[in-house]
Amino acid sequence: MATAVETLGKLERRITISFPLTDVRTEVEKRLKVQARTAKAPGFRPGKVPLKMVAAQYGYQIESEVLNDKVGRAFNDAANENNLRVAGFPNIVPKEEAAEGQLAFDATFEVYPEVAIGDLTAVEIETVQADVSEAEIDKTIDILRKQRVHFHTKGEAGEHGDGGEAIAANGDRVTVDFVGSIDGVEFPGGKAEGYAFVLGEGRMLPEFEAATLGLKVGESKTFPLSFPEDYHGKDVAGKTASFTITLQKLEWAHLPEVDAEFAKSLGVADGDLAKMREDIKVNLQREVAGRVKARNKEAVMDALIKVAELEVPKTLIAQDSERLAEMTRQDMAQRGMNVKDVPFPAELFAEKAERRVRLGLILSQLVGDNKLQATPEQVKAQIEDFAQSYEDPREVLKYYYSDRRRLGEIEALVLEENVVTYVLGLSKVTSKAVAFDELMGSNAQA
Repeated sequence: MATAVETLGKLERRITISFPLTDVRTEVEKRLKVQARTAKAPGFRPGKVPLKMVAAQYGYQIESEVLNDKVGRAFNDAANENNLRVAGFPNIVPKEEAAEGQLAFDATFEVYPEVAIGDLTAVEIETVQADVSEAEIDKTIDILRKQRVHFHTKGEAGEHGDGGEAIAANGDRVTVDFVGSIDGVEFPGGKAEGYAFVLGEGRMLPEFEAATLGLKVGESKTFPLSFPEDYHGKDVAGKTASFTITLQKLEWAHLPEVDAEFAKSLGVADGDLAKMREDIKVNLQREVAGRVKARNKEAVMDALIKVAELEVPKTLIAQDSERLAEMTRQDMAQRGMNVKDVPFPAELFAEKAERRVRLGLILSQLVGDNKLQATPEQVKAQIEDFAQSYEDPREVLKYYYSDRRRLGEIEALVLEENVVTYVLGLSKVTSKAVAFDELMGSNAQA
């Protein structure tokens, strides 16, 4: 039995549900008898334990289960009877006052909001486009060469030369000993032996790299180094230390030649350089297409947030915040970080969660109103597109179609693309060309 729905706020509602205490007792007794058939106790054969002993051992647990079942069923029935779309989970608490022989509970909850989407034909959206030129292919080849770099002792003759004068320069790999102190006292993390890094990559602070430049093996230099205020080492952040650095080893970088052997190392079996460049171009175009799609999708999502009016259920935001916090914890743990004692307060993720929930509600409304659900053909086409970059596309198809959760991820992706296509087809779209480097350096939100 349920009372009328009380409106507590824009989305918050409350229902009082009640049922006879005898119903609970009857169900508890029924379940205790079932439990008694297999119950075990010292001195008794299985199934012969007295009901009172079974009640003493299992009574509290069974009563809790019965109450949870009855309250949950009563709430669901009340929600259905009142055509309520409940968002998240209700907060159910016992009422202090109830009619004689009755149990009563207050269920407080939120409902899904009405989503009002404005005139999409009046929305202005700027999309981006980018091309892959020969210059981008050359840059990529340079990156691939650097990934295959090998080092030789600088100043010593070898099959690739001597690397020039044995003086530390940008691009060289140096191995150093160093010790740092603040006010004459060494500090944790300020000392190392045999520490190697490549000059010019920005791995070390600028003062450290500047002091290393020009050194020869065996030479030392003492210099001041000011740690930034936001330096990750809180004990030294904002302080100035005195460092002494000694160069122990100096190596120059030899990059492989762009020849047939280089092409073979990239998977071009016959070493054809033209084919290598074409393969690189195809891969870059695929990457650019993905980045452009992500940027344009984000522009559409931003526009939808501006044009749609709705209240976002706090319950859903809280649930998604907790989900994001747990995902972050798991991700960091998988990267080898010790997260056992690291706090992950859900409120840190509230802003992102609010956006995700808001967009989810908007997309759900658009999809339902305009029949934009993903079709099986679209899902298959998307998976086949993913499979193009793998050696055995059939394995990729099997990977997704063998798991309903994975397939659901593809369906959600296609659904979003359907929404993007629909919105761009209605709105006022302008296109802007962006530089390749800008596009590849951007981090469009998912």
